[in-house]
Amino acid sequence: MPTRHAPDALDEADIRILAALQQDASIANQDLAALVHLSPAPCLRRVRRLREQGYVQSVVALLDREKLGLEVAAYAFVTLDTHRTGAGEQFEQLVRRRPEVVECVRLSGSYDYLTRVIVESMAAYSEFLDRQLLRLPSVRSVNTSFELGVLKRTTALPLLAARPPRSPRPP
Repeated sequence: MPTRHAPDALDEADIRILAALQQDASIANQDLAALVHLSPAPCLRRVRRLREQGYVQSVVALLDREKLGLEVAAYAFVTLDTHRTGAGEQFEQLVRRRPEVVECVRLSGSYDYLTRVIVESMAAYSEFLDRQLLRLPSVRSVNTSFELGVLKRTTALPLLAARPPRSPRPP
């Protein structure tokens, strides 16, 4: 497991590299080095270090779901019947093995989990709901909202928060 480091372990060049990689991880080292104002060898060393230290978890291709015929994005708010130890294990196992569940987070508040489910149609979502989620004895209820449009979607993290504080400039 990668070691966790405090954000202040990153300098401004590291932040510029991470920001550039968030926009295009396939960028050639020569181009990345020019973009972040470093020479190629030190840039490559920094990228390797950032990967080894776990700042870069993986490099992936982001696919266009609609071109792939996956027209429906559903957000299912799940409430479990009980909060006793082990109650959510069946649910969590189902979520991990179902490819249409692309994200699931545990929540505080009124709901226990929020899942993002991507499927080809409303009928496919209804089938997933009826044959998978609602068959689990630990699931009390599922409240679903459907994506109608996207105002903003990014995988990029707000790196300004990770930037070390600058020393005040003398007057």
